[in-house]
Amino acid sequence: MMVIPIDTRRISDWDTFHDVFADVFGFPDFYGRNMNAWIDCLTSLYEPHDGMTKVHVAPGQVVALQLEHVGDFSSRCPEQYAALVECSAFVNWRRIELGQPPVLALSFFKSA
Repeated sequence: MMVIPIDTRRISDWDTFHDVFADVFGFPDFYGRNMNAWIDCLTSLYEPHDGMTKVHVAPGQVVALQLEHVGDFSSRCPEQYAALVECSAFVNWRRIELGQPPVLALSFFKSA
């Protein structure tokens, strides 16, 4: 398993959300900076020839997004937090529908 730390303190709106993920994953210059494009890029983690991300894992391996400071993030940016959770699940659903293994896991601790 590959663990990718995401410092959610760097996220304050949609622009910074996409900045952070484009930076961490090395999305291509033509990245559409919307959640459909985010899903497309992260669906391609097993496909280095697609050119959608500079982070790759072998088929069957999982990338864990380690969401740091998630309690604060979910309060400050509830839309981005919800989209991150929902779209991560959709990446896996899309792969499973194609008969492929899931590729994403979320790792975080949200204290009360």
